Amino acid sequence: MTHLLVPGAVPQEQLNQLLARHAVSSVFVGSHVDSVLAARRRRPPPVVGIMNPAQELVGACWVGTNVVPIALDETGQDLVADYLARGGPRYASLFGPAEPVLGLWDRLKGSWPLPFDVRPEQPLLAMDENPAPEQFTAVSQRVRWAEVSEFSRVLPAAAAMFEEEVGYSPFVDGAQSYSKRVEQLVRDKRTAVLTDDTDGRVLFKADIGSISSGVCQIQGVWVNPAFRGQGLAAPCMAAVVAMARKYVPVVSLYVNSYNAPALATYRRVGFEQTGTFATVLL
Repeated sequence: MTHLLVPGAVPQEQLNQLLARHAVSSVFVGSHVDSVLAARRRRPPPVVGIMNPAQELVGACWVGTNVVPIALDETGQDLVADYLARGGPRYASLFGPAEPVLGLWDRLKGSWPLPFDVRPEQPLLAMDENPAPEQFTAVSQRVRWAEVSEFSRVLPAAAAMFEEEVGYSPFVDGAQSYSKRVEQLVRDKRTAVLTDDTDGRVLFKADIGSISSGVCQIQGVWVNPAFRGQGLAAPCMAAVVAMARKYVPVVSLYVNSYNAPALATYRRVGFEQTGTFATVLL
């Protein structure tokens, strides 16, 4: 017998165990699986599983708007790539642990259109304690959760971050859905901000994008361009880590390897590399 690909209907207990073994790298998938199960939808989470002859789940991949491997060996990559190829290039991105992401892309790139961008090395960082006291300054004390009344100021900051990071406006493919996502993060007290005391401008922002299995992932980190180089990033990130750890003990994020200033900031705060991600923007 050989390994089998199972689209949907993946044994939930085994999936939970696989997610727990890869808690930091799979927090995005874990949070989405949690949301689907909490909503008690009729359809199971869109996870493709790889079962060995003993009916054990040895690999899995989220296949929604984005394709996000949890764990896939060479055999799993072959099976999932074949599954994706049959569906065609209708996904927004592939991202997650670098080895399976790049393995899937190597198998698909000959038949799919050229990607918008490929980012093969994105350090995955994490920390399970608060930053050292010296990382906190008077600026840190001003970082707080954004209020719903500040949504009109947070949205442009979030959009600016997105466009700077990805290369195009988030409003191109769906202004309403993007706005709703930003607003929901604000409502859920998952968007941290530093604002100007005089005019309320957002000077810094960061979001808790995903939470699952005792891990959260920070995303959308942004410093207003007019205030860069003034020492805001590190004390603000120190505050965000402390705030996020009131939700869960482990805080993670990933960053492009070429973003030297961001990497330096995160390491200064106390993050250590636990793996490597890759992203293919389609």
